[in-house]
Amino acid sequence: MADAGFVPPSRRDTFARRLDAWSWHAASAGMALLAAALLLVPTLVALAASFNGGESLRFPPQDPSWRWYAALWNASDDIWDAFAVSVRVSLLATAAAGVMATGAALYLARRRAAWARALETFFQSPMMLPGISLGLAMLVWLQLIGVPLSYWSLVIGHVALSTPYILRTALIGFGQIDPSLLEASRSLGGSGMRTFGRVTLPLALPAILAGCFIAFMFSFDNVPVSLFLSDARTEVLPIRLWNLIENLLDVRAAAVAGVLIMFTIVFALIMERVLGVSRYVR
Repeated sequence: MADAGFVPPSRRDTFARRLDAWSWHAASAGMALLAAALLLVPTLVALAASFNGGESLRFPPQDPSWRWYAALWNASDDIWDAFAVSVRVSLLATAAAGVMATGAALYLARRRAAWARALETFFQSPMMLPGISLGLAMLVWLQLIGVPLSYWSLVIGHVALSTPYILRTALIGFGQIDPSLLEASRSLGGSGMRTFGRVTLPLALPAILAGCFIAFMFSFDNVPVSLFLSDARTEVLPIRLWNLIENLLDVRAAAVAGVLIMFTIVFALIMERVLGVSRYVR
C-alpha cells in the first residue's frame, strides 16, 4: 500500500532540480576554462613569439624560424652567464632552505599548541608578503648587520624566499607519518637519530623534495628580491631578460622563455611521476 504522506515530485520540480544541477556544472566548467585560458594563453603567446624570424619581438610571428634559438645557443654569453648565476643561487638557496625547513617542520609537525601554529605562520610569512616588500626588508636588514650587496646577499635573500615553500610541504610529509611506526622503531631499540634516518626521513623525503622543486622554481624565477639584493656584477637570468625586453625588444628573451617553459613542463611531469608533487601542494 502506498504511503499516504508521500507526494511524488512534479515535472516542474524535477526540471528545476535538473536546471540547477546543469547550471552549476556549466558555471564550474566555464570558470575552469577561463582559468586555463588565463594560464595557458600567455605561455602559448610567448612560445609563438620565440619563433619570430624578424628583428624584434612581436606577435603573431613573421617568417617563423629557429633563428633566435640558434642565436641563443651560438653567441649569447651574457644570457648564459646570467643563467649560470641563477642556477647557482637557486641551488645553494634551495639546499640551505631545505635543511632549515626540514628541521623546523620536524619540530612543529606534531605540536598542536597555539604557539606552534603562530611560529609556523611566522616561518611562512615570506611567502605571504609582496615580493617588493620582502626584498626591501631584506636589503635594510642586511645593511643593518653589515652585509654588503654581493653574490652572497642574493643567496641569503633567496634562502628566505625558498624556506616557506619547503616548510609547507615538509609539514605535510611529517604529518602523514603513522606515529606507530616511530613507536615501533623506538621499542626495538632504535635511537632518536636512527629512527629519524631509517624511518622518519625516508617517509617524508618525497614531500621535502617536492617542496625543494617548488622552491627552486620560485627562486630561479624571482625578480623583486633579486633586484634589491644583487650588485652590478651579479645579474640573474630574470633581470637579464627584463633588460633585454625593456631596452631592445630582443627576441632572444622569447627564445629563453620558450626553453624554460619546455624545461619546466618536462621536469614538472617527471617530478609528478616520481614524487607526486601535486599531493603536497594545497
